[in-house]
Amino acid sequence: MTTAQTDRPVTTRALPERVAVAVVGGGQAGLSISWHLVQQGIEHVVLERDTIAHEWADARWDTFCLVTPNWQCQLPGWPYRGEDPDGFMLRDEIVEYVRGYAASFGPPVHEGVAVTRLAPAPDGGYLLTTSAGEVAAEQVVLAVGGYHLPVVPAYAGGLPADVVQLHSQQYRNPDQLSAGDVLVVGTGQSGAQIAEDLHLAGRRVHLAVGSAPRIARRYRGRDVVAWLHDMGHYDMPVEQHRDGEAARMGTNHYVTGRDGGHDIDLRRFALEGMQLYGSLTGLADGRFSFAPNLTEHLDAADRVSENCKDLIDAHVERAGMDAPVEPRYTPVWTPDAEPASLDAAAIGSVVWATGFRADWSWVRVPVFDGAGYPTHSRGVTAAPGLYVLGLPWLHTWGSGRFSGIARDAAYLAERIAELAGAPTGLGRSLAVAAASSAARMA
Repeated sequence: MTTAQTDRPVTTRALPERVAVAVVGGGQAGLSISWHLVQQGIEHVVLERDTIAHEWADARWDTFCLVTPNWQCQLPGWPYRGEDPDGFMLRDEIVEYVRGYAASFGPPVHEGVAVTRLAPAPDGGYLLTTSAGEVAAEQVVLAVGGYHLPVVPAYAGGLPADVVQLHSQQYRNPDQLSAGDVLVVGTGQSGAQIAEDLHLAGRRVHLAVGSAPRIARRYRGRDVVAWLHDMGHYDMPVEQHRDGEAARMGTNHYVTGRDGGHDIDLRRFALEGMQLYGSLTGLADGRFSFAPNLTEHLDAADRVSENCKDLIDAHVERAGMDAPVEPRYTPVWTPDAEPASLDAAAIGSVVWATGFRADWSWVRVPVFDGAGYPTHSRGVTAAPGLYVLGLPWLHTWGSGRFSGIARDAAYLAERIAELAGAPTGLGRSLAVAAASSAARMA
């Protein structure tokens, strides 16, 4: 992949006591809003607890890759410009893409600055308590995503000390695990891909299958993502989704971009020796217990994938397109029985692909619903000058992905400018030039 520059931007050293806009989070979401604020000449800082692209670099396994094609990477002012638009960037290439983006416009990022508290300031605006001191801001963008704390069930503490336990966030490769069988719990994108990674490495894998849906990699001559893009699914506002705002809490479909991209078919893994179970329900008396829902979950995942193909078929017919026809999926394996338990002594390692929970406890502004989710309209909360960005289904299906962040960031930048009374015309042009120069010198 080719980028103009891949060095990290120089971190601004002096943290100001007061700023017009504070952006919390220096990932792709925080960088995207920063790009727009630089273009509009709006003074701001980006506060990043770790380093730019930290999550991509330090919280993904060695063979991790995107599950959406590279051409969907469309950060503001930084579209994918490599030689494989239909491919899937590997972990290190994603890091290069994000860090190259930051280096391309010099955002005022303060790395290593953790925000520990956000509250209304006595004189208006907000006060951020950080590891580098306090910062007063007229407006604040929370670009920290929604996956904050890894979830591991309490009964995990009942496993013997010699059993290696890793959350999916900590998993890097099979060599981290002890010899012997591995139990992977969960079949969202991470669990399904990690199970495949271990399976391909020759490890004996036991997989607790959850209710996550799956999707085909390709159908009728194209990547399914390309079909969904053309059909407008990535542009559909959450209000138009059949589940409404509940879609924000849904689980992503499992598929992979590994080795050029292919389906993840758990049934085929079973044919090849992987042991499948229903949802893990507990650990007692030295045995894992599982719900009798393996068949239900496998059938439901297949049904979602086939329903998507139905939509593609209808689209092709409506448009009168000449697309190759291919046979539908036929299950290659079905469970003979629903395994109820597994001897924990047979397991040397466990990978908990059990997701994350959000932690907004440091935000002392009343903008949350009863479940602790920040209430908003396209990222604009009820608190004047407080915004959220980068959440799944913030506005559309593309919102939490490289494909939709640019639109969301542009919308919030306009709201910020309106509230700040940003200059227009020549005044704005001069402000942009000044802001860009200052950012490069920072």
